[in-house]
Amino acid sequence: MTGYFSSPFARRTSVGVDVGGVVVGGGAPVVVQSMTNTDTADIDQTVAQVAALHRAGSEIVRITVDRDESAAAVPRIRERLERLGINVPLVGDFHYIGHKLLADHPACAEALAKYRINPGNVGFKDKKDRQFAAIVEMAIRHDKPVRIGVNWGSLDQELLTRLMDENQSQGFPLTAQEVTREAIVQSAILSAEMAEEIGLAREKIILSAKVSGVQDLIAVYAELATRSNHALHLGLTEAGMGSKGIVASSAAMGILLQQGIGDTIRISLTPEPNGDRTREVQVSQELLQTMGFRQFVPIVAACPGCGRTTSTVFQELAQNIQADLRKNMPVWREKYPGVENLKVAVMGCIVNGPGESKHADIGISLPGTGETPTAPVFVDGKKSATLRGPSIAADFEKMVADYIERRFGQHGKAAAE
Repeated sequence: MTGYFSSPFARRTSVGVDVGGVVVGGGAPVVVQSMTNTDTADIDQTVAQVAALHRAGSEIVRITVDRDESAAAVPRIRERLERLGINVPLVGDFHYIGHKLLADHPACAEALAKYRINPGNVGFKDKKDRQFAAIVEMAIRHDKPVRIGVNWGSLDQELLTRLMDENQSQGFPLTAQEVTREAIVQSAILSAEMAEEIGLAREKIILSAKVSGVQDLIAVYAELATRSNHALHLGLTEAGMGSKGIVASSAAMGILLQQGIGDTIRISLTPEPNGDRTREVQVSQELLQTMGFRQFVPIVAACPGCGRTTSTVFQELAQNIQADLRKNMPVWREKYPGVENLKVAVMGCIVNGPGESKHADIGISLPGTGETPTAPVFVDGKKSATLRGPSIAADFEKMVADYIERRFGQHGKAAAE
């Protein structure tokens, strides 16, 4: 995996977990995950969405396994994906009856790369420990890792009630919010300890503790990070739609990642009706890339525009180039190794345009309002050409494509050597 970590904070040391060939934790680059929203029993729809998520850059994909029909479909989904040349690890998301589904459908248990267990609803009262143990034993039998995923919407009520009662007897009791945070952390750690007692190795366990409040998430993971060395999956649950979900998730996870906490992330966005599910993958990649932790696609820098840029040409050009780069990345990753490090600049006027363009690998400074209708192009910091006329945008797009071929193609590599 392409990746690096440039935070001023030391990366938290965690135990690496192999999830179907993708390493989570142990110093590996932060992994991008996603989840389908199809009915898993609908094989065609699920295969199509997993394929789309994978092409967008998701390195692990979680699917719902909620009933017999879904469990029976999993091996066929795996087979169909492999025929398409897609080997992305599939994670089974289990609630309530995971122990039964895994026992009744051994082919499903084998086809999945990881099982997700929610200790808050794996079972209740005297059945809880027994059913939790059954899933862990199934993971041991099939040599699969598990994610113990605590969620405050389905938090273990027995544990929470006990901690609330104990808190009331203290001289200086904590707030209900603080006790809830502690219950979330304890649920994850106690469940991991139980899994290890049953016989599951630590390098087979990933922990998560999801809440919907930004400050709650930061506090919970900061505590979890100091009290365990398990690999951690970051995610803000119920983040919401559109910009709200993106901002909330980025704020919470950005702070944690900057502190070296987090081995894999999923940004959970509520999509628009019939919206594009791959948006959450793109946002996850952009978060990691803008923070300098990994590189996924070439960066297109563009000015925000002002009164000097009343034309929309530079905006349209920047948008078109970014879309074209992202669309081609599934092929370019193989054809042009290293292309994800490319930096392109599309600037709207002469104020900062030439300077910003020089900082990019290839950049263009378009004419602003009232400026001479010419556009200087800079390649590797030097002025390379001046474009004129109505075909400026098309000419620059071709120059970008030619630059990629020249620098990252086999001919370019041979010349450099």
